[in-house]
Amino acid sequence: MTMHAHEKREVALVSMAASGVLTLAKFVVGLMTGSLAILSEALHSFLDFAATVLTWFAVGLSDKPADDTHHYGHGKVESVTALIATGLLFVTSAWVIQEAAKRLIWHEEGVLVTPWSVGVVIVSILVDFWRARALSKAAQATKSHALEADALHFSSDMWSSGVVLVGLGLVWLGFPRGDAVAALFVAVLVALAGWRLGKSTIDVLMDAAPQGAADEITALAEGVEGVVSVESVRVRPAGSTLFVDLLLMVPRALPLDQVALLKAQVAATVMAQKPEAQMRITANPVAIDNESVRERVLVIAVNRRLAVHHVTVQNLSGRLSISFDLEVDRLMPLGQAHEVASDLENAIQREFGAETEVETHIEPLAEDAEGHDVDAATRAAVVRTIERLADPSCGLTDPHNIRLRRTGRGLILTLHCRADPATPVQVVHDRVDALERRIRAEVHDLARIITHAEPIR
Repeated sequence: MTMHAHEKREVALVSMAASGVLTLAKFVVGLMTGSLAILSEALHSFLDFAATVLTWFAVGLSDKPADDTHHYGHGKVESVTALIATGLLFVTSAWVIQEAAKRLIWHEEGVLVTPWSVGVVIVSILVDFWRARALSKAAQATKSHALEADALHFSSDMWSSGVVLVGLGLVWLGFPRGDAVAALFVAVLVALAGWRLGKSTIDVLMDAAPQGAADEITALAEGVEGVVSVESVRVRPAGSTLFVDLLLMVPRALPLDQVALLKAQVAATVMAQKPEAQMRITANPVAIDNESVRERVLVIAVNRRLAVHHVTVQNLSGRLSISFDLEVDRLMPLGQAHEVASDLENAIQREFGAETEVETHIEPLAEDAEGHDVDAATRAAVVRTIERLADPSCGLTDPHNIRLRRTGRGLILTLHCRADPATPVQVVHDRVDALERRIRAEVHDLARIITHAEPIR
């Protein structure tokens, strides 16, 4: 059981006990003194007791987790209970109005002022104030409609008890109709409070979004970097939970893992402001205005599960020229590989126009290879060669993390080196190519060299 669930059940149980004791006390004193006003209050308290029993049942059921038949949980049972409690408020108001009208029309009195009658009403007011305050605080903390309705019951009971006390005072002063007039006034207030609670409860049952919630969630989501826009947001309350369905527009060139991180960040941002929210986020890709030609080409290739690299874009007097390397299975027949390349080229021309020039270089996808470290003497000789060739005159220094492994296709060499951090990437790339050519000239049987350039620390 969650902390909120335990808190709701505890406050509802205490209220149920308090309501039961008050009901019993008012009935006993009302019968002893023959006071119709106190018997009326006893009936009112009995309805409150029934409402608190419903509330205790509701808060226990509402926090049950979702199951096979209740996919959104059981939170709305609180709203149903609140609606029943609202009905009891109207029943109480109607009964009080009827009894007050009878007294005013037929001049019925029947009110006996005794210390017992005054005492039980004062105690009732104090207990009602205590429980109404505790229930309101718990309802705000747990977003519970059932506790909110229960708090309203105790508040109305407190005011009606106050009216009974005023009525007893007026009777004691010689104005027998005073309690009936005051009772009418309070009955109207209770009915208005019941109307407001009933309206909000029906809104919840009809899945009406809380006022301003959709706009607030939209603003929070759009404030997260990487979100292009919020296409739609749907909010529906159920008990203390706020279910949120969010549809985001994200850049289509964004990798899937980054999309997942972005969705998690949006959820965390919204829940930081609305911890009761339960998020379901969908992200749709969309082309953004500043998307480059290279990014658009990569998106087209990724959508076809094709690997391309070395994308070159040229603008030839207003005519676009695009070329790239396309990697395919090394055992794929040339005819099939050509069809794959042609399909990709046609898709690119549909994106940029039929006059776009597209050239594809087909190359085999590198296969996985089993490898093992070379012997120490061979590795030492290669390291000495690299250290000699990577001198300051070539613009690359400090060769390190040198690894040499032998595979069925030959030796694979990986190394790191350093360059001036202010040097343009293109210049560093040319220097790396030159270094690799010098290494190949002296180290035979090299299948591949992977060189990683780092800035000088």
